[in-house]
Amino acid sequence: MDFRFDIIVEYAPYFWKGLLVTIGVSLAGIVFGLILGLFIGLGKMSSNPIIRLPFSWYINFFRGTPLVVQILLVHFGAMPLFFAQPNAVTSLAVSLSLNSAAYVAEIFRAGIQSIDKGQMEAARSLGMTHAQAMRYIILPQALKRMIPPFANEFIVLIKDSSLGMVIAAPEIMYWGKAAAGEYYRVWEPYLTVAFIYLLLTLSLSKLSHSRVLIIQN
Repeated sequence: MDFRFDIIVEYAPYFWKGLLVTIGVSLAGIVFGLILGLFIGLGKMSSNPIIRLPFSWYINFFRGTPLVVQILLVHFGAMPLFFAQPNAVTSLAVSLSLNSAAYVAEIFRAGIQSIDKGQMEAARSLGMTHAQAMRYIILPQALKRMIPPFANEFIVLIKDSSLGMVIAAPEIMYWGKAAAGEYYRVWEPYLTVAFIYLLLTLSLSKLSHSRVLIIQN
């Protein structure tokens, strides 16, 4: 079977556009996921069970249901409540953010709880409020331990962004499917897509590993 490089060459501009969309929605997902995840993680750690309940159910829902279902609910259910014509890229970014927040919340919770309780007690004995102790003592130490799981979450988001094709978000996988549909060829477009994802994930893995070594030293 001959390998048609002309298909890859013809679709190269589209794959480039798809790459930018994939990186963009993944970055949006991890940034907003971090912000929302910190809030949810702290909420789940509350000693009040009434306060803790909604945060626990948020995490249970987004970790216990398929991301593709969440994307469909957001794009066809939630977004039309705010926009007459929902944008697929925006819907994908929102879906990734909401999904990522559930996993990030657990990363924050585990990281914070991994710090010895005596440090919080020592900070409070010095006159710090709980918020000050969390900001200046606990979180800086916990964040160092959170970097590897955060990097893994970003890698997962990049791969999960491929599900955006179900709502026609023009990311990498969307254009791979378009090429396969036009030429009735699967090897060339899908291998190209796989290679792009591989480059992204390996680069991020290498970068996160180097970052961890720098912090540890």
